[in-house]
Amino acid sequence: MALEILQFASIIIELIISILGLILVFKKKKKYGWGIFLTFIIYVFYDLANIAGWVINKDILYLLFFIASISALWFVVIIYKEKRGKRKNETW
Repeated sequence: MALEILQFASIIIELIISILGLILVFKKKKKYGWGIFLTFIIYVFYDLANIAGWVINKDILYLLFFIASISALWFVVIIYKEKRGKRKNETW
């Protein structure tokens, strides 16, 4: 029972992270927010599908998980490039 509570807590955290990704896009004008949103909304769907026992083709779930992984890679690269660009403009 305690582990089930942790699973639901994780889903709520994933949902909050996905919402924060949208906030980054629309309020902070950070395009990597799309990657954060996409990654974590897929995680939410994936986890809910497993918990609820939804009948979904495993190939579709694997494809979604792959898309989430590519999305995470995408936003990490964008953040890396953004931080790197700021360092070039800094003077010490």
